[in-house]
Amino acid sequence: MTPTLRSLPIKRVMMALVLLFAAFTPGMAQTPVWPAKTVRILVPFGPGSTPDIVARLVADGLAKKYPDSVFLVENKPGASGNLATDAVAKATPDGTTLGISIGGPLAINTLLFSQLPYDPRKDIAPITQLVSQPSALAVNPALGVNTVADLVALLKRNPGKYNFSSIGNGSVSHLAMEAIAQKAGVQLVHLPYPGSPQAITAVIRNDAQMACLPAISVTPHAAAGTVKLLAVTTAKRSPFLPDVPTLMESGIDVDADAWNGLIAPGGTPAAIIAQINKDVVEIIKQPTVRDKLAGQLMEVIGGSPQQFRALIDREIARWAPVIKAADIKIN
Repeated sequence: MTPTLRSLPIKRVMMALVLLFAAFTPGMAQTPVWPAKTVRILVPFGPGSTPDIVARLVADGLAKKYPDSVFLVENKPGASGNLATDAVAKATPDGTTLGISIGGPLAINTLLFSQLPYDPRKDIAPITQLVSQPSALAVNPALGVNTVADLVALLKRNPGKYNFSSIGNGSVSHLAMEAIAQKAGVQLVHLPYPGSPQAITAVIRNDAQMACLPAISVTPHAAAGTVKLLAVTTAKRSPFLPDVPTLMESGIDVDADAWNGLIAPGGTPAAIIAQINKDVVEIIKQPTVRDKLAGQLMEVIGGSPQQFRALIDREIARWAPVIKAADIKIN
């Protein structure tokens, strides 16, 4: 006699229904969480850069967790970070291509470029913010100032006399100084350089009298006495520089931390995004990884894709009025 559903034990009936539902629900049972044996992690800057350091720590952690897969870090610098971010945007959305990105390609460049080859909102899937890194306002000691208030008073007495260096037109280091000038009501001359080493060297040589650069590029020179550290740009004091006041404490309402985040192509299945988020957040919060990042003055963040998207939106809202007031354009 063939058993009916009524004659079967209730547990067997429930199991049969679950399997039947899984078999006929599109993508539920068939979609693997990590579909690839080789995963590329694209970095928008060269080897040794902050995003590159973060990418290699993430890749190492994933390789240990998934020893049968290969995780390749590929450096694709160019176009203010747009080149690598565009490559992620145009990749197959199956988890085989990920990217490390920063505020420029995901937020600021939407305000600086008249046209981007990708839409950060539609073509990019945020996975998690990885780290936050303070920037620091440094000045040449010859200026004779010890506080932000001293600096502002000096600049007001000498409008347009002093220069600031940055790591490029439209970079956070550029926008932070423009924001400081706007909030303080002072005039400065911008001198862009290819990177942090050249920008801080300009301050040391007094070609530029000040700069707002990643703190890791400033602190060794502050310790040597060749530049003076006045403030950090984060909303609260950095755990790495607890004795240095924030700009807000110093009377300048500017918050301009640098951050790195992990992204995937838009349209990547939610199950894959969720698993990568879980794996990577666990990796960056490991004590050994956290310590390595702290050595670069990077604070581990982690968080959900939704929190990362909200951060990107806040960055756009933060920098739009600064860029408009300073009339900054790249193309």
